[in-house]
Amino acid sequence: MMIVALVISAIGFKKFVWFISLGYGFSITGLGIAMLIMFRSNLNPVTIILSVLCIIYGLRLGGYLMIREIKSASYQATMKNDIKDGSSMNIVLKIVIWVSCALLYCCEVSPVFFRMKSGADTDVTAIVGTVIMALGIILESASDFTKNKFKKKNPHSFCNVGLFKIVRCPNYFGEVLIWTGVFVSGVTALSGVLEWVAAIAGWVCIVYIMFGGARRLELRQNKNYGDNPEYQEYVKKTPILIPLVPLYSVAKYKWLVG
Repeated sequence: MMIVALVISAIGFKKFVWFISLGYGFSITGLGIAMLIMFRSNLNPVTIILSVLCIIYGLRLGGYLMIREIKSASYQATMKNDIKDGSSMNIVLKIVIWVSCALLYCCEVSPVFFRMKSGADTDVTAIVGTVIMALGIILESASDFTKNKFKKKNPHSFCNVGLFKIVRCPNYFGEVLIWTGVFVSGVTALSGVLEWVAAIAGWVCIVYIMFGGARRLELRQNKNYGDNPEYQEYVKKTPILIPLVPLYSVAKYKWLVG
């Protein structure tokens, strides 16, 4: 699994940000395919669906990011300001980041891997986790579609339509749901300290990264729309990441990095 993630995420040596963007999406796809191949003689409907959902998730995310890299000049400008290109980074540090990213991607899918490895029977927890993951993928896809459509018509406005009326970062919330579903799907199949550590670490890290991403987006939007009264009203009433949870800002939490 690590070899698969390392090979695919090595695309980041071409462009540093690809370690955590294209390398991320396509690594998850590769890991989903790898699990189907590795455990082809020990599959059941739930593990097949979970693996296929990983493949779909990775292809959708990787494809979406690739198109945005190629076509979106505004995205290029934003990334240039927000994320260092890594051109001056020491090669040793790049290797550390590469290995760390690959390990994280393996930890994220590890609940599915360990369920397959143990040969655990399908149970309610596995089914519930699968449903949560599928809902997360649908939510994330719908959010990206809504924002892209809105930005084509209103390139200089903040998006506050559709799912964005309920939560300011529905795509990040979808991501949290996806990996929460993966984690839930495997809890009844995990055994031993190392398996629990891997599964919990993958889930905690991606949730942390999503909150960090929400903070980065909030800071950028505050800079771009902070003087807009409509925006100020929007952020006071709309939770930033989790619907119905009255957390409206994470800007002050400097320990969040995403």
